Amino acid sequence: MTTLAHLRNTNAVFRTFRATLLALGTLALAGAAEARGPASVADVAEELIPSVVNISTTQTLKSPEGTPLPSVPEGSPFEELFEDFFNKDGKNSRRDRRVSSLGSGFVIDAEEGLIVTNTHVIEGADEIIVNFADGSRLKVDKVVGKDGKTDLALLKVTPKKPLKAVKFGSSDAIRVGDWVMAIGNPFGLGGSVTVGIISAKARDINSGPYDDYLQTDAAINKGNSGGPLFNMNGEVIGINTAIISPTGGSIGIGFAVPSDIAVPVIEQLRLYGETRRGWLGVRIQSVSEDIAETLGVPENTGALVAGVTPDSPAAKAGIEPGDLILKFDGKEITSMRGLPRIVAQTPIGKTVEVEALRKGEKKTFKVVVGRLMEDEKSDVNVPSTTPDTGDVKPAPGPGRGLVGLKVTPLTDELRRKHGIDKKIKGLLVTEIDPDSPAAQKGVKVGDVIVEVAQEEVSTADDLNKSVEKVRRAGRKAVLLRVEDGKGDMRFVAVPIE
Repeated sequence: MTTLAHLRNTNAVFRTFRATLLALGTLALAGAAEARGPASVADVAEELIPSVVNISTTQTLKSPEGTPLPSVPEGSPFEELFEDFFNKDGKNSRRDRRVSSLGSGFVIDAEEGLIVTNTHVIEGADEIIVNFADGSRLKVDKVVGKDGKTDLALLKVTPKKPLKAVKFGSSDAIRVGDWVMAIGNPFGLGGSVTVGIISAKARDINSGPYDDYLQTDAAINKGNSGGPLFNMNGEVIGINTAIISPTGGSIGIGFAVPSDIAVPVIEQLRLYGETRRGWLGVRIQSVSEDIAETLGVPENTGALVAGVTPDSPAAKAGIEPGDLILKFDGKEITSMRGLPRIVAQTPIGKTVEVEALRKGEKKTFKVVVGRLMEDEKSDVNVPSTTPDTGDVKPAPGPGRGLVGLKVTPLTDELRRKHGIDKKIKGLLVTEIDPDSPAAQKGVKVGDVIVEVAQEEVSTADDLNKSVEKVRRAGRKAVLLRVEDGKGDMRFVAVPIE
């Protein structure tokens, strides 16, 4: 028989169980909502919108040279028509045109009135106006500085009332999948807020030597260039710069300059009105799979030195073509494009250690970092070819250590014929089978093979011995250092039988 006390206990247990289920359900729903994204970014956006501005520019475009007045018979009905369209002196009556463009930017110093935007937003502008979210407008006093390589510019205005600035955060700390918020002011109507995630990091879109973009699916449309990309703490972790789109509108592929790259550039523009980048003085190329196999290292290891600028910091330290740079100032070089960025951010005059692999042996060099001048070649990559190889046919003559290739020692006559400098030493390629592995890798008649397997060659016998040495070592390809008549050097890995 069930007692009243027993029923009460049972009901109490049931209520406790029901409350537990409801609590778990609420947590599950909250977790699901959080997985879909932040519940709201209203509070964060409200604080940040006043710092984001619209950049309006005007530029005068000169009209092209006038068109001569067509020759028509005097008294012709066309005479009056042409005179209406053309001036008496035979010049087109069109005048210079003034065009406008729009972009975005953000305040980084409220007291000084400093604003960051993209260089391409203000390039060539005769007048720059900053429009704030509250409707106020300020004319830009001056362009403090701009940097085309990172597409960043720093502007100065004189505030008539207190401005509100934003702070930078660490782009290195942001992870793929983290939520971000883009705010722009593209049409001067007020702040426009979009939310998305970081889709990828370290994107190279071939826009410059220091490409290392953050990719986001937060909508970035026309006029949003130069606007900030925020993390959920309200810190700027990127400057929105470019999109990929067939229509000009957002399709979820936008790119932002990471704050860790932008901050040093902006600080230099602020201090000097220009950038002052470090310089090593090498030309480099990536380590492809076939080159990696010839060097006995994993693919994409380090940066391969294809050339060294005379009297450069690298040359003075003893770095040579063929060296594989593994570390710079204690930082690992995990890709070829990583080296120019690290060097550029290194203080000028600093002595750093550079670790490199030379003929299988690690060496350390002490380099005093120089300054990269605008008219100087930066530490950039050398274009390489990577098409597939096909069937080959042997070519007659010396130098058959590489099938389909014919070479000969350089003479004064051959140097004159092919425009090859006297300083270049090696074997001239005189014939090449277009289906050979070497031709498929971009080697052509008139090129000079300077090294084979990192050994200098001056005769066809040298070439054959080096190739045979590589073959006995069990490698599938041999590394050639090739130089053309212009002095451009590169490394190619040619498959061998």
